[in-house]
Amino acid sequence: MSSREAQNTSATTTEADARAIEHLKQAVASGTHWYQALLEAIKLWSSAEEDYKGRHYCYLIDGEAFDWLLLAERLCEEISEQIPEKERIDLLFFDRPPLELTKEKFKKLIGPAKHRAYLNYLYGILVEEALISAVVSEIRKERRALGLNRHADDLDKAYHRIYGDSQQALLDSFRKEKRHPKRKSTSLGELKEFTYWLFKYRLKICDKSRVASDTKKALMQMHHAAALKKVTPS
Repeated sequence: MSSREAQNTSATTTEADARAIEHLKQAVASGTHWYQALLEAIKLWSSAEEDYKGRHYCYLIDGEAFDWLLLAERLCEEISEQIPEKERIDLLFFDRPPLELTKEKFKKLIGPAKHRAYLNYLYGILVEEALISAVVSEIRKERRALGLNRHADDLDKAYHRIYGDSQQALLDSFRKEKRHPKRKSTSLGELKEFTYWLFKYRLKICDKSRVASDTKKALMQMHHAAALKKVTPS
């Protein structure tokens, strides 16, 4: 699902997405595991964004980064009675799928185009979030080593350390560039778009060695979080 495809979906999405939903329902009815059927439906899905039951869903952030779990959440509603509640919660809230699939199998089921866009989401949003979290942890360790317990501005200090400016200043720049209105609060959808913008901004302002170092730090943070998730009782 490229940015060009995202721009051209408005005339054809209803029919294409209806086929994806119908495939999902028929596959589950014929005995295919709901998770595999879900991934097959994701491959068939066309819309970059959608308004459904009073909620706006943006599946393709900035025309490049595919939020597959958000689309999974939307499609799960179509077969909610066929999905064990615990399996649904584990997938959507904890990213714990009911079937263990290899990376190649996952790629094949959702299709190469969506997999490329998913990698943009992985590195541009999930890894970026992990980087911010890792730097916040560093700052807190530094404070504790100095005997300081105040943590109120740790997040803003992390933004300064990574991006060279405050979170609010960066958010203002992002909104100005994207022509988003200024708000007192930030929606989850806007936060994801902002994070992807931060990822691109960091690539522009940092040299390659710094980018590589920060990416390694973020991946280590993600691996640590994943290890904790595995030992947490479900």
